[in-house]
Amino acid sequence: MARIIGVDIPGDKRIDIALRYIYGIGPVNAREIIEKAQIDPSTRAKNLTEAQLSQIVHAIQDGKYVIEGDLRRELGLNLKRLQAIKCYRGVRHLKSLPVRGQRTQTNSRTRKGPRRTVGVQRAAAKPAA
Repeated sequence: MARIIGVDIPGDKRIDIALRYIYGIGPVNAREIIEKAQIDPSTRAKNLTEAQLSQIVHAIQDGKYVIEGDLRRELGLNLKRLQAIKCYRGVRHLKSLPVRGQRTQTNSRTRKGPRRTVGVQRAAAKPAA
């Protein structure tokens, strides 16, 4: 199992697919990185040499890709900013409701969590007259 920038990538997958296991690298970025590193995309990750791994790391660092911890931190700060200014999106995030205009009367169970049954309060029994 190869390790790139602190992430274990699966060795049995092609390198263009294995790079996607790094948070922040998708299909397009993976292809660009492989082209910059001049590596055949069909090469399996377990067959890469140390020189090829270092070429990939240099391609990622030279490409100024925001990945892993930096990207997670940036997204978290964006959410905190929205919540701090109390904009609509920030309030929806705070209340764990859908943010992008989806309906909530019947759907959105993923955001709201499992249903919570609300019981009916019965009036106290009246004495017989």
